[in-house]
Amino acid sequence: MKIAVGCDHNGLELKNAICDFLKEKGVEYKDFGVMTKDPIDYPDKAKEVAEAVAKGEFDRGILICGTGIGMAIAANKVRGIRAACCHDVYSAERSRKSNNAQIMTMGAFVIGVELAKMLVDAWLKSEFQGGRSAPKVEKIMQIEKEQFSKE
Repeated sequence: MKIAVGCDHNGLELKNAICDFLKEKGVEYKDFGVMTKDPIDYPDKAKEVAEAVAKGEFDRGILICGTGIGMAIAANKVRGIRAACCHDVYSAERSRKSNNAQIMTMGAFVIGVELAKMLVDAWLKSEFQGGRSAPKVEKIMQIEKEQFSKE
């Protein structure tokens, strides 16, 4: 599994901790940055990571900003992406099992390093279960197709 990891300046320290955690776990990843505390606009980083995942260059992505909310909103604007903002283990698991989310976002102002590691671990271990959730994910994809075709 290949993971794309990115953040804005608010998520730098948590992103670095997550990258260290992935390395310890032997998970292949690419750090899309940022690498400094210089302010950036989070939609730019969300777009970069989400496009890499949507193109199939990476299996999943992790995005971190102050709240995780802006990154999720921006990543969800990329066709084919389902990004979920997660701040608890249950949501991280369900975002994969029920929603087949390819990107998880987190807020560095909301959770600490240890909880973030727990979320990443749970999220990486969880797979889409299909079943009753499959038609719902298909409906989401159909809505997306309809909306993008209007442009």
